[in-house]
Amino acid sequence: MIILHDAKERDGRGWVATVGFFDGVHCGHRFLIREMRRLADERGLPVAVFTFPAHPRVVLQAGYQPKLLNSFDEKLAHLATAGVDYCVVLDFTPTVAARTAQDFITETLSGQWHVQTLLIGYDHRFGHQRSDGFEQYVTYGAACGMEILRAPVYDTETGAVSSSKIRRLLSDCHVEEVSHMLTYAYRLKGHIVSGYQIGRKLGFPTANIEVDEPYKVWPGMGVYAVWVHLDGARYKGMLSIGNRPTLNGKQIAIEVHLLHFSGLIYRQCIEVEFIRYLRANRKFEHLDALKAQLQDDFRQVEELLT
Repeated sequence: MIILHDAKERDGRGWVATVGFFDGVHCGHRFLIREMRRLADERGLPVAVFTFPAHPRVVLQAGYQPKLLNSFDEKLAHLATAGVDYCVVLDFTPTVAARTAQDFITETLSGQWHVQTLLIGYDHRFGHQRSDGFEQYVTYGAACGMEILRAPVYDTETGAVSSSKIRRLLSDCHVEEVSHMLTYAYRLKGHIVSGYQIGRKLGFPTANIEVDEPYKVWPGMGVYAVWVHLDGARYKGMLSIGNRPTLNGKQIAIEVHLLHFSGLIYRQCIEVEFIRYLRANRKFEHLDALKAQLQDDFRQVEELLT
């Protein structure tokens, strides 16, 4: 996939394209891209996606803090696996936000980027205040020689797929269902920071993770079976998101124990894949009871990830 930031960087060929933020690059997004690929193959054209490095609402609403499924780099990596030939990165500025759909179609997509066919997501709207709909888009496209089509509805057996639905499922700890909707296991990437060393005293030393992307969604509090990627290797892991209730902790933290691993890993980069939710956090009467539960968690993870 070729990433472009300026129309001067592209060649003169037309494109089959779509526009969106594509947070998560989930199965609904991939369905849209497959439809673009089908249209592109029929027309002998490449496939292009127009997207933004920052969430548009950050520009439109002061103080808005998005909840993201992907960092920008992760989004680009997933788009590359979905069959996209070109990804155009547009900075979403107040000037861009003020542009009408007509201006965006005729001047930006057609005039600057030579989009030949634009595929619109079934319920997607763009342009200033999203005031126009698909019928208006078709009219604007006809005026500049652009074919504008609407993608069919994409529904699964459990209903429509959306980034907001995936965020709710993550909050409720349903990481397996999230994996099906994303078509990949949900991941958090960060660096290992110092902790309280309580796990070491219990025989289960943990790595405390500081997530790199500040707006990335964390799964709900609880204990999970995860795959841990560290220094080019993969390890089984038991991960906790919570405030250490047995120790009367206050701050919510992410800590992971790597099975069958020993070594100094402070400040290293680490990435975890969420595979299965195991249990809720709870307060134990004493540390021996907590240790017994951790031993049971260890056995479950060992079996699940074998």
